[in-house]
Amino acid sequence: MTCETLSPLTAMKARPRERFSCEVALSLSEVTKFADSVGDNNPIHHDIAYAATTRFGRPTASGPHATSLLLALTASHFSKKGAMLGLEFWIRFRRPIYADETIRLEWLVRKVAWNEKLRGEIVDLRGRIKGQDGKTSLAAKGRVLLTDRL
Repeated sequence: MTCETLSPLTAMKARPRERFSCEVALSLSEVTKFADSVGDNNPIHHDIAYAATTRFGRPTASGPHATSLLLALTASHFSKKGAMLGLEFWIRFRRPIYADETIRLEWLVRKVAWNEKLRGEIVDLRGRIKGQDGKTSLAAKGRVLLTDRL
C-alpha cells in the first residue's frame, strides 16, 4: 500500500482542498479471505470458473471490501492529526473492482466547519476508488469529526 498526503500548512487539523490517497494491489486470495471473513459467499468473489461466466468475466472484490479500504484510509489519515470519528458515509458502486487489479483510493476535503457542541471540526469529504484503467469504480461522500479528544 502506497499512500500520500497533499495538504497546505495550517493551524487547522483539516483544510479544504486537502487531498490524500493510497494505491492498493488486490489479489484473489485477499479478496476471498475478506469475503469469507464477512460471510459473503457470492461465488464471484471465490470461484474463477464461475466468475468467468458472469458479465465481468473474472472475480471481483466485494462491496464491503472496497468500501472498508476507502473508509479505513480516512481513519489512518485523520488519526495522525487528532482524535477522529466517522460520522456518515455514502457510497455509490459504479463499476466492478477486480480481484487482481491495483486500485487507487482518493479523498478530497471539500469543507471544514467548527462544531462547538462536538468541540471539533466537521470535515466534509468526496472520495473515489479508481480502477487500474483510471476510471471511477466507486464514488463516495463522507463526514468525519476531527477533535483533540473523543
